[in-house]
Order: sequence, then C-alpha cells, then structure tokens
Amino acid sequence: MAQTNKLKVFNDPIYGFIGTPNELIFNLIAHPYFQRLRRISQMGMSYLVYPGAHHTRFHHALGSMHLMTKAIQVLRWKNVEITQEEETGLLCAILLHDIGHGPFSHALEGFIIEDLSHEQLSLEFMLELNKTFNGGLETAISIFKGEYPKPFMNQLVSSQLDMDRLDYLKRDSFYSGVTEGNINSERLISMLNVVDEHLVLEEKGIYAVEKFLMARRFMYWQVYLHKTSLVSEQLLVRIMDRARKLLLSNEDLKGSEPLLFFLKKVSHSNLNSDGLERFAQLDDIDVMSAIKSWQFHDDFVLSQMCLMLLDRKLLNVKIKNKPIDPAKMEEKLQQTINRHNISKEEASYFVFQGEISNKAYNEKHQTINILKKTGKITDVLKESDQLSLKALSKTVTKYYCCYPKEAV
Repeated sequence: MAQTNKLKVFNDPIYGFIGTPNELIFNLIAHPYFQRLRRISQMGMSYLVYPGAHHTRFHHALGSMHLMTKAIQVLRWKNVEITQEEETGLLCAILLHDIGHGPFSHALEGFIIEDLSHEQLSLEFMLELNKTFNGGLETAISIFKGEYPKPFMNQLVSSQLDMDRLDYLKRDSFYSGVTEGNINSERLISMLNVVDEHLVLEEKGIYAVEKFLMARRFMYWQVYLHKTSLVSEQLLVRIMDRARKLLLSNEDLKGSEPLLFFLKKVSHSNLNSDGLERFAQLDDIDVMSAIKSWQFHDDFVLSQMCLMLLDRKLLNVKIKNKPIDPAKMEEKLQQTINRHNISKEEASYFVFQGEISNKAYNEKHQTINILKKTGKITDVLKESDQLSLKALSKTVTKYYCCYPKEAV
C-alpha cells in the first residue's frame, strides 16, 4: 500500500497529468531541497513585463521530467537500449538539473554565491541528496556531469536539443503569452533517434527544429532580454550590491538570516554542507521581504532603488546596435549627481551601461545532427534551406544604457 501512495500525479497546465514514475522520484520531489523550487521564479523579474510569468522552477523541473519520460518511450520503441537503472538516472538528472538556482533564477546568479554557477550548485545538491538516498543518484550524477558512457543520455539532459530547453521554451511562452515561443515538443521528441550512441533527429523533423531555433531567438530578444526585464534585473543586482556594501561597513540592515549570511560572505569556493543548507533556506521571499523593508532605509541609494522596483517606476533604458557614447553617459551621470546631491559612486547605481548578446544556435558545441534517409548524418545548418537559420548561428550583440527619468 505504501508504494501506491508514492505514485502521485501533478496536474500541469501544459501537458496535463504528470506522474511520479517510482518511489525515488516521489521522495526527491517531496524533499525540502526540491520543494524550495516552488519559491524560485522561473523567469526572474519578467513578470514586470508579462504579468502571467509567475511560474516557478518547480513547474519547469516536473515538465522537463515529463518530456524525458516521453523521450525514453520513443527511443525504446526505436530499439535503443535504456535499462531501468538508466531510466531512473535520466529522470533524476533532469528533475534535479535546476535545483541549484537561487532567488529569481538567473537574475541573481553569480551574485549570491560569486564563484559558483547554478549548475555547480545543482551538482552539490545532487551529491548531498545521493548520501540521503544511499547512493541512488550515482547514475544521475554521472549523466548530469556528462561522464556517462552513453553520450546520448548526457545529451538528453544537456545539449542544444535537450529536455530542459524543450520545456522552458514552451512553458515560458505559455505563461508570458508570447506565442512566437511556442514549440511542438511532442513532434521533436517523436523524431529523436540514436546512432553510434549519439542523439540525432530524423530528417522529417527538420522543420520542427527550424521552428524550435527560431522560437528560441524570439524568446531571447522579446522576453528574456526585454529591456524592462533587463533594467529590473539590473536594479535587483544593484540593490543587493548596495546592501552588501552597507552591511560590510557595519550599517544596520534588516533581512532573513540566510540572506544576510550570503550578503556578508562574498566568496564560497568550497561550499560545505552547512553553506548548502543555508543556501537551501534562501528563495524569492527572502529577497522581496528585504526589499520591502529596505525601501525605508536611511541610505538614499538603497531606498530609491527598492522603491523603483516595488512600484515599477524603473530607470529609462535604451538598447542600441552600437556602443553607447561615453560623453552622453557622463552627462546623465552629472545630472543625477546635481539633482540629488550625491557622490559619483552613488550616482553610478542609477546611471550605467552594458551589453547583451544572443546566439540561438552554436555550431561548434554539441550540434543538432540530422539523420538522413540514406543513413548519412549532417548538421542542421547544412540541411536547412532557411537562410535565417544560418544567421542564428552568429552572435548578435546589443548595447544598453540606463539612467533616471526626470523625477526619481
């Protein structure tokens, strides 16, 4: 009876019912490390642009696992050998692939813990969970690290056509309402195959993969790198940076214990179990609660930035194809200094520039290979008759600048 109770279903707005295939998966989902993902937003501050974009990493992890079950079914049907142990490894690896994300996902990545990416943190969590589950994640860890002897398994978890991308594009498109990002993940999965232990896509799936790559480009420029998302996430990082400076100069600052711990300690090269446990206590709620408190702080820079984010009275942001004229930035900086009687360093929190880049397809890294009817294998770029697809393999760089509106 206990086994039956472990086989739950989640009702997902995109795929319908998603089951828990076995007891280990159920127990991983029930673990506090994973439940925390319910409090980590998938798309950072994008909800300030697209009000529906309030979904979480929890949704995405379950969706990715669901697509992995479909991929395993398709490959087995095509006589690709995947053992029961390998199936569990694949499902665990994709379920936990984003467990290392911090508050607001990519927005604060590299800030909360300066020298560890979310992938490295995900691995740390998996290693810790492996102890809890008596070595049950060994195969999953090997696949996640890209070390498993069957490369196609590593590619299903991390490549340019992995279950992670197939889910987040469809999911982020759905919740943001940006229909250009909608992809036919079922069609793509049904076209998967394996040749010489490497993942390939059958030739008749070429149009679906073209649509997938175009959708990825649209989503990056229209959603992930949208100028309002960009400026709000920059403000979020700058709020945290200002709070860290104030804390390190012994200013009194309210905040949750885990948040203050990570703001005070900049580097965590060797994250021990205690540090990981503290990180697992950290989520969007800690950050937003602190920002609501800091809007009343005596420090002008901190309080103003918090107010901007809370009330959505953001900085002006301009995106250009050419680098920003330094003289114009200097002028904006001086105006801000004079208007608020603040130092140059303080004004630089409100006046700044940077660059963003997007490359929808990388022909040098884990290419998407097409299996032709003749048995020959070629790169998707060689097979596509879409000129626009060739352009997607080029890096496009744009330049942005942010500065206050007339009245801050």
